[in-house]
Amino acid sequence: MNLIGEKNIYLENKETKGFLADAFYNAAGQKLPLVIFVHGYKGYKDWGAWNLMAEKFAEAGFFFVKFNFSHNGTTVEDPHHFGDLEAFGNDNYSKELSDLGVVIDHFSKDPHVDAERIVLIGHSRGGGISIIKTFEDERVNGLITLASVDTLDRFPKGDAFEKWKNNGVYYALNGRTQQQMPHYYQFYEDYEKNIHRFDVERATEMAKAYMLIIHGTEDEAVEAKQAEHLHLLHPNSELFLIENANHTFGAKEPWTDNNLPEDLYSVTEKCIDFIKEKLK
Repeated sequence: MNLIGEKNIYLENKETKGFLADAFYNAAGQKLPLVIFVHGYKGYKDWGAWNLMAEKFAEAGFFFVKFNFSHNGTTVEDPHHFGDLEAFGNDNYSKELSDLGVVIDHFSKDPHVDAERIVLIGHSRGGGISIIKTFEDERVNGLITLASVDTLDRFPKGDAFEKWKNNGVYYALNGRTQQQMPHYYQFYEDYEKNIHRFDVERATEMAKAYMLIIHGTEDEAVEAKQAEHLHLLHPNSELFLIENANHTFGAKEPWTDNNLPEDLYSVTEKCIDFIKEKLK
């Protein structure tokens, strides 16, 4: 098998700024379904075991893409670390949806891709972004959420919100890197201005794509009941709960093993089977 991994492809987004993407595929001649992985909050394309997952999808016959949001805090020069906290603080959902659009536009034109078969896989907050993009972009005909949120209204409440509004910034500790990650108030202003667009519940109900919802029952960051809620909103969806799995399905950063963690392996196999069945 001629497995190709193209790393750190530079993509330009005139609405945001340049960012990097990776593509994994088997150059066998036929056009392949395009599968795009959308990372979550404090995530990035090279986190944990995502590279191993990408290889599994490529081996299964898909053109698999993962990318860094332009304002996720990493840089083009160093995609593995949060070296641009100013960008992180200026991230918002409009920018992320714009970046995802650029990724779809770019890779759907690749000669190895079958542009009639496009699937989004969103992890955590990336699940919410993927749901909205699937509703908005009719080119997307498959949607898989991994430990997804069921709302993008995940802002401070009460006194903490008033403090954020008055100060213009609040900080969240990154437990792994010990960095204080800024969130500027523009994030909420962008949300409020586009509140109907960013309605994950409505987008889930209206999305026309085949939908698979995967969640761990011991998710410490996003409760499994959010997956059940998404399933209720999209009755034709399939709900796949993994007993005792956590938010990252056993993966962590750094991931030094040559094999996927057991739960993430189950996730990957389930995704592959679902896409092959639905997007024949």
